[in-house]
Amino acid sequence: MPHIQAGGIGIYYEMVGAGEKLLFIYGSGGDLRAHPNAFDSPLVPHYQVLGYDQRGLGRTDKPDRPYTMHEYADDAAALMDALGWPRAHVIGISFGGMVAQHLAIRHPGKVNRLVLGCTSPGGPGGASYPLHELIGMDVEARARYVVSLSDTRHDAAWQAKHADAFAAIVQQQIDAATIGAGDPAKAMGARRQLEARSDHNTFAQLGDIRSPTLLCAGRYDGIAPLSNMQVLQQKIPDARLEVFEGGHLFWLQDKRAYEEIIRFFQQG
Repeated sequence: MPHIQAGGIGIYYEMVGAGEKLLFIYGSGGDLRAHPNAFDSPLVPHYQVLGYDQRGLGRTDKPDRPYTMHEYADDAAALMDALGWPRAHVIGISFGGMVAQHLAIRHPGKVNRLVLGCTSPGGPGGASYPLHELIGMDVEARARYVVSLSDTRHDAAWQAKHADAFAAIVQQQIDAATIGAGDPAKAMGARRQLEARSDHNTFAQLGDIRSPTLLCAGRYDGIAPLSNMQVLQQKIPDARLEVFEGGHLFWLQDKRAYEEIIRFFQQG
């Protein structure tokens, strides 16, 4: 298994493709065993894509102590160093977008072009939905709630009209949540991540981001509302905002998303 020591922990990573280097940072609960992921995406034919399980998640180490957003950013930088990547394009999705903000602020020399998807600045700029408040919910109940939250079109009327589609999406969420269920540290690591997420706040530092930045938002996202993405656009110098026809998983719902991301990376 491809583990590497970085940032004082053993990080599980995978790397696919060839070309310019691209670091993909996943969201809350992200685990490379869950599919589809970046390695199943249109990015692979164009870039050398690096993905990894963040601390507390998947097959990466799970120290039982509080984590910080700075640590998550430093883990990404340390992983790049350990693999001999001085610089890369970076995509951060949801929680990964929060990590990517801290990475671009704390380690600006490592980020070439930056894509932030369905994320939030925190603080006065608006926070993403407080997922830490859902800790302890039954897996199926949480999946049903998150599916409804992630796309505001999926209200009770939609669920009743599209019962089979709703059940399939919920089952996908349940399947992803139960990956690695035999790991006794799984619940603790996931909780530690969500606790760190609850303290995310880059609002006052967003002006320090100097990487060319593309912001990608889902029009119907109830986890990272469009208004939060608009604050990022206002605060990050020269950032461009693209809104896609989808919710928190817009890149799976609107094929234009990857097209725009690849076009953005090709600009520099």
